[in-house]
Amino acid sequence: MIAGPSSAGADASIVLTLPDGSTREVAPGTLARDVVGSIGARLLQASVAVAVDGDVQDLMTPLRKSGAFVVITDKDPRALGVLRHSGAHILATAVRRLRPDAKIGFGPAIDDGFYYDFEVETPFTPEDLAAFEAEMKKVVAEKYPFVREEVSLNEAKVRFADDPLKLERLADFEGTDEVISTYTDGPFIDLCRGPHVPDTSHLKHFTLLHTAGAYWRGDVKRQMLQRIYATAFFKKDELETHLHNLEEAKKRDHRVLGKALGLFQIFPQAPGAAFWTPKGTTLYNTLEGFVRERQKDAFQEIKTPLLYNKKLWEQSGHWGKYKENMFLVLDNETGEHDMSLKPMNCPSHHVLYAAEKHSYRELPVRFVTFDVLHRNELSGALSGLTRVRQFSQDDCHVYLREDQIESEVKFLMDFILSYYDTFGLTARLKFATRPEQRIGSDELWDRAEGALRTALESTGREYEMKEGDGAFYGPKIDFDVTDSIGRAWQLGTIQLDYNAPERFDLTYTGDDNAPHRPVVIHRAVSGSFERFIAILIEHFGGAFPVWLAPEQVRVIPIAIDYNEHAQALVTRLKAHGIRATLDARNETLNYRVREGEVEKVPYMCVIGRREAEEHTVALRARGGGKKQDILAQDAFLERVLEEVRTRALPVVAEKAPVAEGDA
Repeated sequence: MIAGPSSAGADASIVLTLPDGSTREVAPGTLARDVVGSIGARLLQASVAVAVDGDVQDLMTPLRKSGAFVVITDKDPRALGVLRHSGAHILATAVRRLRPDAKIGFGPAIDDGFYYDFEVETPFTPEDLAAFEAEMKKVVAEKYPFVREEVSLNEAKVRFADDPLKLERLADFEGTDEVISTYTDGPFIDLCRGPHVPDTSHLKHFTLLHTAGAYWRGDVKRQMLQRIYATAFFKKDELETHLHNLEEAKKRDHRVLGKALGLFQIFPQAPGAAFWTPKGTTLYNTLEGFVRERQKDAFQEIKTPLLYNKKLWEQSGHWGKYKENMFLVLDNETGEHDMSLKPMNCPSHHVLYAAEKHSYRELPVRFVTFDVLHRNELSGALSGLTRVRQFSQDDCHVYLREDQIESEVKFLMDFILSYYDTFGLTARLKFATRPEQRIGSDELWDRAEGALRTALESTGREYEMKEGDGAFYGPKIDFDVTDSIGRAWQLGTIQLDYNAPERFDLTYTGDDNAPHRPVVIHRAVSGSFERFIAILIEHFGGAFPVWLAPEQVRVIPIAIDYNEHAQALVTRLKAHGIRATLDARNETLNYRVREGEVEKVPYMCVIGRREAEEHTVALRARGGGKKQDILAQDAFLERVLEEVRTRALPVVAEKAPVAEGDA
């Protein structure tokens, strides 16, 4: 047995199970690095951290529980988060060297990098970032070990006496038995749980990206801090690929493309809500129509009110947990803000279901709606179409028997995944379990999690775990889609809810002629249409597939003599449901063609003398450069109709490479 600093004897030993099935018995308090060293010196040299029963900790953290023991090297996806968290500390080390006055906030790893928050009198400049990055390289070269210490609350207050942000954080530990730990690298000490890489030299490939304002602890009533965003990778080529993808993302920014393509605008008169132009409205309606078409047989579309009194939200549990995110409305009779615009559809669907009697024979009942929703997002969080205050969802609530859960989850999963396939989006599944803040008994949660996990596993699809990330009323399966430049977006969801039927007294009559509780499944595919359109704009770079493009064909006569022929073609295309326009302006042909290219019109048909006489078109396809194909009008019409019918994906340039572990 490996003895640790707080060994309590064999009867209190920790048993670690290695991947090969062998075990190591160690004393509580043994450092993880000692266990790794006992396995092999080369493995210790390559190790970044360890995982015990799935919980990642660094090599200098004492072991406190038994379980599966896995050594994490840079080949393990979990290692990247450890490296980036350490990068945040190295960033803070550099900033405090150059700006000793900077007060330190939090510095976590995030999905695509890390950040650190500082309180300073004046915002950081690009020159500051360059200086900080240069200083970080010095800290890396100095190879400072990350030294972990466990300290008492009083000792921690002494160590951070000059850092008011840290002192406020320490106040959260009053009256708790949580272990308080600090990490020191060279001159810098931080309050931190870890984990961290062994020393600063591990951070070889990194860059600082930009700064932004961030309220302390996310509270708009608190002071504004300066947040420095950065990223890091284990390999140089992964960093370069990531930076390339970031540049590509800037070019595809839906806020820029949306305006350039004339799709939508957002004005200060209605913050967080989009004004859709005619083109944008066509895009929106086409997408909604596609969803509606797919749901016309197996689902029942309904519409429900937008405004409700608080009794509904108290019954659903939202009033106590979600009130601050609602737009409250003053009731003129009571004088109280006890009305609210609905932020979600579920309670209204439950009210409609409960209004009628249902037999076990008619289940599942699937209600879908496209109603407008409102959520009171912070003004600083609003961002184009991806974070708005007014939006619509392709929302569905399924009322079913418990014995139908497995088949229904498979049906909904196939429905969602095939929807993403239409747009060339790939999805990863994640299973999210009960959060700390939740409603309902543990017994109900046990049933819900067990039923949903069983249904998910019955599909045979791989999935990842998201412990504690479920909805407050039930566990869920989330669908994270990856776009054409490797970014992941959380979109669809399947949520199993045993609480709503109890709260709303939902029933159905069983084959025994007695009332029974149904189960509720909450389902979304696109999520909000606004956010999904933003994703599609960036995914396609504005070059939508023909079936989705607001303008599918633009007909351009070479000269006024051919306007009549061009208009006849437009009329014919429109008669077949094709969105065609005529560009007969008094501009040069090159100018009009170039404008069509900039506006990413899928097809431009040029009409000159020969085309008018022979009923052909000089066809310019999007992305084809200056290439022109002479095509009979009948053949061209058939081509467009076929692409619309099959919802063919556009032919695009090769996708930008995605760094491993960064999708």
